Amino acid sequence: MTLLYLATTLVILLALAFLAAPAWLAAVSLALIAAGGWLADMPLTGPVIASVATGVLALCAAPPLRRRMISDRLFNWFRTVLPSMSRTEQEALEAGSVWWDAELFSGRPRWQRLFSAPRPGLNTEERAFLDGPVEELCRMLDDWKINREDLDLPPEVWDFLREHRFFSMIIPREYGGLDFSAQANAAIVARIASRNQVAATTVMVPNSLGPGELLNYFGTEDQKNHYLPRLARGEEIPCFALTSPLAGSDAASMPDEGVVCKGMYEGEEVLGLRVNWDKRYITLAPVATLLGLAFKVSDPDGLLGDDKAPGITCALIPTDTPGVELGARHLPGGSAFMNGPTRGKDVFIPLDWVIGGRERVGQGWRMLMHCLSAGRAISLPALSIANGKLASMTTGAYARIRQQFKQPIGAFEGVQEPLARIGGETYRMDAAQRLTLVALDEGEKPVVLSAILKYSLTEANRRLLNDAMDIHGGKAVVEGPLNYLASAYQAIPIAITVEGANILTRTMIVFGQGAIRCHPWLLKEMEAARNDDTAARRAFDHALWGHAGYLISNSVRAPLLGLTGGRLSRSPISGPTAWACRRINRLVAAFTLISDLCLLILGGKFKFREMLSGRLADALSHLYMASAVVKRFEDDGRPDADLPLVQWALEDSFHQVEEALQKVLDNFPAPALAPVIRLLAFPLSRSSRAPSDDRLKEVAALLMDDTESRRRLIDGVFESTADDGTGLVNKAFAAVLAAEPADRAVRNALKTAITPINYEALTEKAVASGVITAAQAGEISRAQELAGRVIAVDEFAPDALENLNQPAPDLRAAGNE
Repeated sequence: MTLLYLATTLVILLALAFLAAPAWLAAVSLALIAAGGWLADMPLTGPVIASVATGVLALCAAPPLRRRMISDRLFNWFRTVLPSMSRTEQEALEAGSVWWDAELFSGRPRWQRLFSAPRPGLNTEERAFLDGPVEELCRMLDDWKINREDLDLPPEVWDFLREHRFFSMIIPREYGGLDFSAQANAAIVARIASRNQVAATTVMVPNSLGPGELLNYFGTEDQKNHYLPRLARGEEIPCFALTSPLAGSDAASMPDEGVVCKGMYEGEEVLGLRVNWDKRYITLAPVATLLGLAFKVSDPDGLLGDDKAPGITCALIPTDTPGVELGARHLPGGSAFMNGPTRGKDVFIPLDWVIGGRERVGQGWRMLMHCLSAGRAISLPALSIANGKLASMTTGAYARIRQQFKQPIGAFEGVQEPLARIGGETYRMDAAQRLTLVALDEGEKPVVLSAILKYSLTEANRRLLNDAMDIHGGKAVVEGPLNYLASAYQAIPIAITVEGANILTRTMIVFGQGAIRCHPWLLKEMEAARNDDTAARRAFDHALWGHAGYLISNSVRAPLLGLTGGRLSRSPISGPTAWACRRINRLVAAFTLISDLCLLILGGKFKFREMLSGRLADALSHLYMASAVVKRFEDDGRPDADLPLVQWALEDSFHQVEEALQKVLDNFPAPALAPVIRLLAFPLSRSSRAPSDDRLKEVAALLMDDTESRRRLIDGVFESTADDGTGLVNKAFAAVLAAEPADRAVRNALKTAITPINYEALTEKAVASGVITAAQAGEISRAQELAGRVIAVDEFAPDALENLNQPAPDLRAAGNE
């Protein structure tokens, strides 16, 4: 009876912890157990244990008592170890919002929050723009000519962009803009990028962080009325200058300065700023007419008030203002979009040129973080997805067209493995961005999820383009008009570097910022500890004991879900991905337990443990992307044909989560505790395996055939019908598939593989012997002719190469024309 009593007490305690029951409920439950034991005249052991536990829980549930005995003492200690936080760090933390990332940090994700999000989709006007002007623009673009001969878009393309208001996708209709959704913005950028990244970059920059967005959110009415219509019509070409030679990833340390003073403007003395700056890597700067500039303001004479150093400020400066220097160009590798430095020496600007006017002086960093909280999820991820879709389309086709050893190279397992990665990565990238864009269009500003997308998708872009290059071999190495991969491959480092270099994003932002913003209690503890009054102590007490309950619950949930394979948790859906929701529940419990203990043990020192932070960022990123994959499969109507892609993406993400968490445990800040935590988090050791060989073969086969699943995967890519690189590979792919029955018949009858060299003789012989018809011979001939053109690489006469080695044109003499 004693053992039964103790077992019952233990089960109830575990159930209460598993369900994260409030302390008062746990206290009442155990008090009833204790009373039952006393009344039943049980031996003292059980009732005494239950009574002690009840007393402890009652203490936890009695705020005044626990504050005096525990919380106030911990509050004093916590204030001494709380890491210092700069103003810019604080503003970055306060930017944006949290969404599904907070659910993942909760330890018990509320799936209805995910599945209640609308299905992605464009409205009629957005779809018409994508299928009309965007398609027409893509047909106007010659990637080779733009990148290697002209180093610029043709004048007619610039005119087309202005005419159709491509630069106004984020500008409200009342100012003449298109006012498209985030989903449309990303779809348009991706479609253009799948044809030419110079044009895509030219379009995306005015529609992301820059004058248009800053004006829309923070500009005065006069500024909006003056500039937004001009930006919408393309009369003004904007750029935004943030990066300095001495301030790259650490942009907040910029040396560029504006001193508050009085000066002459249009014949009158006005209050303004005398600004000096040296910026580089500024996209569109060589052709910009309107310069958005970030700089630090100082007010030594107190002309604005008591604050002598208001801080980072954003202003709009017409580029014909005396002292503004621009026009020189950088030449980014693989993509000759307009990019260059800008400098200013003692440039006087009226205070009215500050975005938002005088009251926004010193608020520049907050404004920039607000915009980046959404912008990181749109443009650069869209470029990565464009490359994924392009690689999936062309590499799957090429693997079917190109033959070696008398069979398509896609028949070899060595090719199937990287080909499967291309397809799986592309499906997962697309799913992650779709979900995040829906959140943006619903009004969220998910700063952590935006960082996850920027980092994870640009890294996936790097991996899949490497795989595509490997499969294509020399076809992708030799540059020329027929090479559809080289420019995207060469441009990989651009997306990796901009809007927060990936090393910084992974090791300092995704988890470093995510842990504070998304953790259900940590930020509340930190905010409470920054003050020392009764209200702050009460708030700290509430957060502290909430945190304690959170840790206890996860310490119970992690091993129980691990032992049962997540079956103790409920999946919100049925069908072939129900298991994935339970797996996410299990891994979320392990992730929250491990990450919380790292934070508790290291405290403020965690800020400097970037390797641990990076691994936890990897785990969080893959938990989010796995959630997005499940949501996409449901949104698409659970198509069975997509399951190989879905399962590859999920299996790979779960494997990556466990890999990351195991590496954290291998380097746990308290090594003696690591075996215990490992047992709690993974009681049955690791259970998530990488995708199997059979799975890889399924995905590869899907990319090498014209299936509905393949069509869904590459939907949104520009599909050329011309005789250019991608147009030829698409035509050859269709022709090879159409000729396959006849090709197989000839092979079987004549025991010879058909090639672009021998097809004429073989088809003539096969027709004469009745193996195939004349029409089938025509299909084989067309397939082999096109295959030969696809396999061919570009050749240049020596004098033709001289034009490719000319220096970049010097635009400084041309001004802003």
